Order: sequence, then C-alpha cells, then structure tokens
Amino acid sequence: MRVGTPAESFCTTIWLYSVMGLGADMYRQQILEHYKRPHHYGSIESPDVVHTGQNPSCGDEITMELRFDADDEIVEAAFSGDGCAISQAAASMLTDRLIGMSRQELEALDTAYVTEMLGVEISPMRIKCAVLSRQVAQDAAALDAGAADIEQTSTED
Repeated sequence: MRVGTPAESFCTTIWLYSVMGLGADMYRQQILEHYKRPHHYGSIESPDVVHTGQNPSCGDEITMELRFDADDEIVEAAFSGDGCAISQAAASMLTDRLIGMSRQELEALDTAYVTEMLGVEISPMRIKCAVLSRQVAQDAAALDAGAADIEQTSTED
C-alpha cells in the first residue's frame, strides 16, 4: 500500500482544498480516505487479466487485475500503482464498484461516470488522472476477451 510522507499528505490535502469548491467537503474527505486507505489495493490470486496504464503528463501509473466468472461478471478486482490522490482514489472507488459488474457494463463506463463517482468537479488538467483506472480496466477487459491488442494503456492516446 502506498502511504505518502506527512509532507506529501499535507500537500495533497492543501491541493484538494484549493481546487474543489466549499460544498465538496464530504467528497474531499472521501477522496482523501480512499487515497490514504485504498480498497482492493494489491493483487488477486489467479487473475484472468493484468494490465498497466500510465498518465505520462504527471507520472500516475495503475495496474489493474480482474477475474471474471462464467457469466462474464467481475468477481474480483484489484489495483496497484502510484500517483496523485485523484488517480489513486478513483482506482480505489472504481474497484469497489467493479465487483459484480458485467464486462458490458464496464465497457459502457464513461468520463461522466468517474466524475460523478468522485463527487467533485475535476479540472481539465486532472481529468486524465481521474479516468486512468477506468481506461486501464476497460482495456484489461478487452484484452481478456481477445478484442484488443494493447501493450499498455496511456492517457495520451
């Protein structure tokens, strides 16, 4: 699990408070909680697919592991990686929601889904951080289904 230094956590907290409106306090706390104590962080036993993606503009990196059942529903999801509070919180929150989701439901997720999930307005400069985990999960599912030949996901594509 990635836990930042006290200075890093302080800077992350200050950044979150500076870029989000005053009405987003509850969501800021949720993002900080998922960043400090991410859900489903690590690896799963016998994943069907493991896929990595990067946001080259800021250095965020996410590796997503998924396991599907016979009905093409996600039964396990995990992530690992390093990055800013938004990318790590989005990955944590997304893995919570992926479990029980069908491959088709995953494919249908869009940017609006991620921003609504986060519950705060995301600046254009940070949107790539927010959607990285969704893109990696979607590409992982496509790789697993044989519908894609992607070596690594990038938000610059």
